[in-house]
Amino acid sequence: MPLKDLPADAQPREKLLARGPAALADAELLAILLRTGIVGKGVLQMAQELLQPPARDPASGQVTGGFGGIAGLLHASSQDLQRIKGLGPAKRAELVAVLELARRALAQQLRERAVFDSADAVKHYLQLHLASKGHEVFAVLFLDSQHRLLALEELFRGTLTQTSVYPREVVLRALHHHAAAVVLAHNHPSGSVQPSRADEALTQALKAALALVDVRVLDHVIVAPGQALSMAEKGLV
Repeated sequence: MPLKDLPADAQPREKLLARGPAALADAELLAILLRTGIVGKGVLQMAQELLQPPARDPASGQVTGGFGGIAGLLHASSQDLQRIKGLGPAKRAELVAVLELARRALAQQLRERAVFDSADAVKHYLQLHLASKGHEVFAVLFLDSQHRLLALEELFRGTLTQTSVYPREVVLRALHHHAAAVVLAHNHPSGSVQPSRADEALTQALKAALALVDVRVLDHVIVAPGQALSMAEKGLV
């Protein structure tokens, strides 16, 4: 049913203004962003399709369907969104902008307060940056003496081992930022956040190297779509 044919109090925008955003389903919130559908497909239907689980065409091997919910959609790149009929440049730009605003809001929080006053914010921030990448990325949060965020840098990519992540480069970047502490982070595109023996060995190698310049390793966070694990909470840092 087109939005204009819904009762006024059931239309997403009016419902949000009257009852607040928590009263809306994911598809209704998304419909407000999309604003319009296409011929033969209303905006609510389009929103629901975007939130459906993805599928893979057995013949071509191409990914079809939606993105598996809000998190999957907002981790999608502009290129990923191009496969959806009806998502032109303007709609794709708006969806990508929402994710970037979320990143910047979390970064502002981490710059204004100690990182470990809000451990969940750190995990969310790293998920927004790393979880959707199709390859492994190693990143470092550089922190000041009060554990506030100075910078996030992606330093290495590819399969992460002690031989592919160079402690010397991490130390040099820590000195560049005058960091007092760091949080290490990387993603597991496989979806599992369980640390491997290689992850543990890499953490200890970097911890020893950074200790030589009085920089503490506070944590090593492993992220995947929809989840994150703190190695410090597991006693592995």
